[in-house]
Amino acid sequence: MSVEIRELDCRADAEEWNRYVERADGTNPFYRAEALALQAEDTGTTVYLLAGFKGQEAVGLFPVFEYSKGPLTGVFSPAPYSWSCYLGPSLLNVDKLKQRKADRRTRRFVEGCLEWIDAELSPLYCKFVAAEFDDLRPFTWNDYDVRPGYTYVVDLEGTEEELLGRFSSDARSNVRNADREEYVVEEGDGDDVDRIVEQVRARYESQDRPFQLSPAFARSLYEKLPEGAVRPYTCRADGEFLGGILVVESATTRYRWQGGVKPDADVDLSINDLLDWYVMRDGLRDGLERYDLVGAGVPSINRYKAKFNPRLEPHYTITGGAFGLDLLIDRYQKLW
Repeated sequence: MSVEIRELDCRADAEEWNRYVERADGTNPFYRAEALALQAEDTGTTVYLLAGFKGQEAVGLFPVFEYSKGPLTGVFSPAPYSWSCYLGPSLLNVDKLKQRKADRRTRRFVEGCLEWIDAELSPLYCKFVAAEFDDLRPFTWNDYDVRPGYTYVVDLEGTEEELLGRFSSDARSNVRNADREEYVVEEGDGDDVDRIVEQVRARYESQDRPFQLSPAFARSLYEKLPEGAVRPYTCRADGEFLGGILVVESATTRYRWQGGVKPDADVDLSINDLLDWYVMRDGLRDGLERYDLVGAGVPSINRYKAKFNPRLEPHYTITGGAFGLDLLIDRYQKLW
């Protein structure tokens, strides 16, 4: 029996889609229907929720976004400039299969989605960013280019002292020697979501770098996703906001989504070391398995992230279609 690709509606079928997301491998809160709808609205794209079925059994998910401007049409996952974590395809009910059947099902699901995209959307260009999806062969077999990128992941295992003990000596010292009467690190509220995004925006602007993430989008994610899916961690001293990290949380993983930039405050505290430690410590206490530092491709930032003794883990950028069209779409997006 072949894999049938069905399009689910982002609103009418939201509950069904979210049930599959909760069971699928390697998904995160950005896969949820409410998050996909927000991404589409924020980026001026149209979202399509593709689900693969073998009979009545769901076997895969692939949310994609259509972006059209003038003569240009592209299909993306995640949406262009949405600042989401990874999307791309995800599988269900594959672990129970023997390798030969798993390979065949994965290929039929991916190729079925690509055929649907070609038939229904006819894009000139496609770009997908996938993580925790191991079998990229169906894309290469269909003439897509697959290039690895990297992120750092800290395994949340052992005791709290063992976790802290794996940090570099300066990171351990910054956490252990910080006077707990001088600061408070805790989960904040919706207003803190705004503060963290604005702090990141100011940091980008000081470096003359573009930053399209709006506080309204981040705030909507915080308010519309299930409680705990977006966690704004803040560090304060004497009631003053010093810095923060927006954490996105799945069933197994915490993602360092936004924040953790160099703070402006002149205080004798390693603010970001403390924030990252509390995020990891609380994740360990809650039984989560991983802390994804979201990126290991910027040498100037890697030195900081590497102090937590992470391991390197790949993600993949998958492209197909007209060479250079992503640059043209980038120009249209900036003008729009």
